[in-house]
Amino acid sequence: MPLRVNEARLWASLMASAEIGPGEAGGLARLALGDADKAMRDRFGEWCSDAGLALRVDAAGNMFARYPGREALPPVLVGSHLDTQITGGRFDGILGVLAGLECVRRLAEEGIVPRRPIEVVNWTNEEGARFSPPMMASAVFAGLQDLAWLYARTDASGRTVEAELRRIGYLGAAPVGFPIDAYFELHIEQGPELDARGQKVGIVTGGYTALGMNLRFVGETAHTGPTPMDRRRDAAVAAAHLAIAVNEIGWQYAPLGKSTTSRIDLWPNLPGLLSARADVTFDVRHPDRATAAAMFERGRMAAAAAAAKARCTVDELETWRFGDEVFDAELIEGLAAAAAALDIEPVMMLSQAGHDAYYVSRVAPTAMLFCPCKDGITHNEAESCSLDDIVPAANVLLNALVARADRA
Repeated sequence: MPLRVNEARLWASLMASAEIGPGEAGGLARLALGDADKAMRDRFGEWCSDAGLALRVDAAGNMFARYPGREALPPVLVGSHLDTQITGGRFDGILGVLAGLECVRRLAEEGIVPRRPIEVVNWTNEEGARFSPPMMASAVFAGLQDLAWLYARTDASGRTVEAELRRIGYLGAAPVGFPIDAYFELHIEQGPELDARGQKVGIVTGGYTALGMNLRFVGETAHTGPTPMDRRRDAAVAAAHLAIAVNEIGWQYAPLGKSTTSRIDLWPNLPGLLSARADVTFDVRHPDRATAAAMFERGRMAAAAAAAKARCTVDELETWRFGDEVFDAELIEGLAAAAAALDIEPVMMLSQAGHDAYYVSRVAPTAMLFCPCKDGITHNEAESCSLDDIVPAANVLLNALVARADRA
């Protein structure tokens, strides 16, 4: 008979998490490496210890809780992240970590020791809400960035990742990156498809291509009163032109294409002064790689045009790309087989959001599962899932996980 999770315990863990770093409207504001993140990490560590798991923390702050296997083979990883957006929900990322913990709890209760160890992972700073860009610690794990790059990232107040990891006690000693057999990640869909169709399990085959850029417009401070219009070099104006242009790009490629100017940081950003600097983040997404690339190039051209209109200069600070990875066919088959054993008809689908699974897939076989969230609302404190939404996918995860870890 297929294994099943302890529904009450999984839900109790999720609700206990929801009390740590509460937001203003019923959700969470548990930003990476803040005091609430430390409190949640500590709680997760306590749960792992209670379950008999050996916990280690690497130099990027990633947490790995090990359930032993019969043989000294590379482990199967399962997890996600415990940090949230500043207007975050109670399930985004958190479900993946706590469902992974519930899986190994159930194996321990059943006395099942698979051939390979299983490790539950909490990745540092998946959201990128405090330290940009997102998914930075899994990027280091996958060898796409190094620790010096990670440690030097700063938040709005100038605090570095390295200093904050040390402050909260999670600057670990373990090296970042090691051989793994496979990686599983369970996540809420962050879209409306499963909820609208009334289906409980999505198997993610890949993602939308996402291309993004951080850039800086540079102008000149001047008095907002006497400075003639033809003498102004207002970086805020350049940022505004770009935001409008990027929004239009999304509409031109809708409904599949999306484009967003998600951040504009002005300096000095004070009354009576024109802005001398505007740091801007924009990204584009589309399921077709070539189309996403075309959208991104239009955004780059729009940035140059915006700078010219405002008599400013523009510099590209950094670019990134993720989401066009294809997940492992064998693991997808394993998820489908686990779903069939549970009499569940899964939906094969793409993800439109960013996940640590993208970067991990570059170094190991990787697969993702989705469960529905109400109306697809996410990165919002109104994000909502019921136990009935969560349990079917958690059961699929449990059975696929143990099958992978125990295979010959």
